[in-house]
Parts: sequence; C-alpha cells; structure tokens
Amino acid sequence: MSQKLNTAIAVIGIDIGKNSFHVVGLDDRGAIALRQKWSRGQVETRLANIPPCLIGMEACVGAHHLSRRLRMLGHDARLMPAKYVRPYSKGQKNDFRDAEAIAEAVQRPTMKFVATKTPEQLDLQALHRVRERLVSQRTGIINQIRAFLLERGVAVRQGLRFLRAELPQILGTRTDVLSARMVRAIEELAGDWRRLDERIEGLSGEIEAIARRDAGCERLMSVPGIGPIISSAMVAAIGDGDAFGKGRDFAAWLGLVPKQTSTGDRIILGKISKRGNRYLRVLFVQAAWVVLIKPKSWERHGLKPWIEAAKKRLHHNVLAIALANKLARIAWAVLNKERDFECVRTDETASRPA
Repeated sequence: MSQKLNTAIAVIGIDIGKNSFHVVGLDDRGAIALRQKWSRGQVETRLANIPPCLIGMEACVGAHHLSRRLRMLGHDARLMPAKYVRPYSKGQKNDFRDAEAIAEAVQRPTMKFVATKTPEQLDLQALHRVRERLVSQRTGIINQIRAFLLERGVAVRQGLRFLRAELPQILGTRTDVLSARMVRAIEELAGDWRRLDERIEGLSGEIEAIARRDAGCERLMSVPGIGPIISSAMVAAIGDGDAFGKGRDFAAWLGLVPKQTSTGDRIILGKISKRGNRYLRVLFVQAAWVVLIKPKSWERHGLKPWIEAAKKRLHHNVLAIALANKLARIAWAVLNKERDFECVRTDETASRPA
C-alpha cells in the first residue's frame, strides 16, 4: 500500500468477520481509496501504518476489543448499531458493500453511536449473561417437574418455594400415582435444580460484591427498587451513560416508551416498543413491581403523589411499565450526574425526582 494512498484515506469502514475483515476506505471527497480483505491478524498491523482517521464498525462480538486497540493507535474508532447502518447499503448485500455502508454511516452528524465497553464492563456483562442463562435453565427444569406431576394429577401451588417445600413429601408419599421410574426422573431433575441454585447463588454473590465496590452502582442502589443486580447490569451496559443525552433516550433504548407510528398531524402511540436491551428492560419492570407492592415506601421515596394519581387512570400492568420508565430515567440521571437519589416530597415536583 503506497504512502500516497495512506494519506488519502479519511474514513474507513470495517465489516467484521470471524476470520476475515472487509475494509473500505474513503478519501476526503467520498471516493473509494481502499478496498481490501484482511485477515484478523493483519488489521492492527496495517491500520498502524495509516495516519489517524475516522473508523466505523458495527457493534458486534469482538468490536469493542478492536475499537479499544484502534484508539490506542490514534484512530477515532466508533461503533454503531447494525440497524442504523442498513439504510446506507446500496445494491445487493455483500461484505464489501456492507463495509462501504459503514464508512458512509459513520460520517453522519446525527448517527447514534454505541459507547466502547471497557474490559471490566465486558467481564461484568459476561457474569450477567451466564446468570441469565442459568436462571432460564432452572425455570425450564421447574416447569418440567410441574408438568410431569400434573400429568399424574398432582398439582402444586404456584411459586418456586412451594414446589421446593412440597416435592420431597410428594416423591415419598404419592407412590400410588408416581411410578418408580417417574420418581427417579423427578429426583434427578431436582438434583439439577439444586446444582443450578448453587451456581446462581455464587454468581449473584460475585455480582453483588462487584456492585458494592463500584461508586456508580452504589449511587444507583439509592434509587427505589434498584439493587446490586440491576445497578451492575446498567453499569455494564452503558458505563456512565454518556451515550444518552437525557433520561428519556435511555428509556427509549430500553424499549419502555410507546411505539410511535405517527403520520402528518396525527400522533399515534401504541404499546411499548420493546426495542433495545431486553435484559435491562425486564429488570426495570421487576423493580417497578417491587416498588408497587410496597405502598408504605412510596412516601419515603417521594413517589406517592405520582403513583396515586397514575393509579386512577392506568391499568395496574400499564402502571408498572410507566413506573419502570420513570425509574429508568431517574437511574440514568443518578448515574450520569454522579449524585445520589434525592426524593422530592412536595406535590408540585413529586413527579420529577432527581
């Protein structure tokens, strides 16, 4: 690659693959000055020989690591959601056209970028993902045990703790409806359940220890309904929240705002969009339910006027979503402004906690 070509490159788009990377570079006029396929080992070496420029990539597996490495070389590396890059693709899809679309998209002044995660954030995110998978597996085992019992006319009250408490007695006394083979199968499932409980408890303890040592997590835990799991998951996902201009942008990223299909002068709002981070959205909805089932805490947190007013016009499920939206906005403000939650007790400002 000639020095003349190197100095002509102003913007680079990289389509990341498992073993090969397709690279398209644009000059100051927007014309293609570089169009090559590199192996994973060649990327850093070749980009180290190119003067610092703007580099765009889709936010995907491996993109955060590469972004950090390219920034160390002096480049302005930026990550974008894949769905925001798609409109810039021209013609039929192939890897070089994808790289060209990335190079075009990264230059847009209104483009929304994904903050590059630190290794610590990725480690914490990995713990949450493993824990989420184990919880899902445990739920599957519990449902399977309930199904096997129901097929033989044994119904257990809804709730994990009730099944855990009644299962030993059922297996020991209901031999009239449960065969020896079925008892053995359920006992093995119960063993899997216990092992998953131990792993989930261990991961939860590790996540809580990390959250207690992090200043951002400690501030988030001052918000009603937010504990170590939600606070650490939020810090792992968005860091200090600088990628969002305001709390509503964060709530929209979580998918907690109404889906809008407006046209002309008609404003049409539907159900929540459910876009963005599903894991965090579920956690915030759970936090909202925790707050709602504890009315005595509403006054203490300065939420009582808002919740009581909302209860008069909203279904309880809609109220939970609205409160989750509110908690998400408060959490973003607490994290981004680096201040603890302050409840506002006056009726005028009760709907606008800090």
